[in-house]
Amino acid sequence: MCIRDSYLIEHKTIGFAIMIITICTILSLPINLLDAGEMLTWPFLIAIVIFSPLFAIFGLFITAFFPWAIGKLFKGTSTYTDMYKVMSLASIPAAAMGPIYLIWFIVSPDSLLNPDFIYSGLDMAIFAIVMLISFGLGIWSFVVSICVVAEAHQISNWKAFFTLLIPAAVIIIFIFALAALVAFLFFSTM
Repeated sequence: MCIRDSYLIEHKTIGFAIMIITICTILSLPINLLDAGEMLTWPFLIAIVIFSPLFAIFGLFITAFFPWAIGKLFKGTSTYTDMYKVMSLASIPAAAMGPIYLIWFIVSPDSLLNPDFIYSGLDMAIFAIVMLISFGLGIWSFVVSICVVAEAHQISNWKAFFTLLIPAAVIIIFIFALAALVAFLFFSTM
């Protein structure tokens, strides 16, 4: 059950949403830094700290468009600015993963950084716990997204669910179709 409260929409500015996204992106940086591997130098680290929030802020401008536009098909009443503000709240669960990955890095850095690591004992337990927490936070983020879309558009939670599901399904179908086309073109030239 979602809480129906439009405080963020009525009393906060888009600057507040940008602040939420920036803080959440910085808190989730340990997840992004894991992919850097050997490229992790001080200039690279500084660039990531500066540019990650900027990419997240502008990425949300694109991401907020889809629930805003699809919600209009369900007779939603949200403005694009309101949708941007409320969608920033969905980044909060992802921010919780940053400190968890940081703890994992401190406890067992080899199991986190080495893709060929063979898990056993304590490392396997840490991996299982982090994956369960990641799964739970992913569900929480999706539920938050449903709630904020429903609140912004003043529609039911089911309509908000489909408002989020429809663009995701279209994007997935497009990616599979594109991959099939590339595979077909690649194998037909052989």
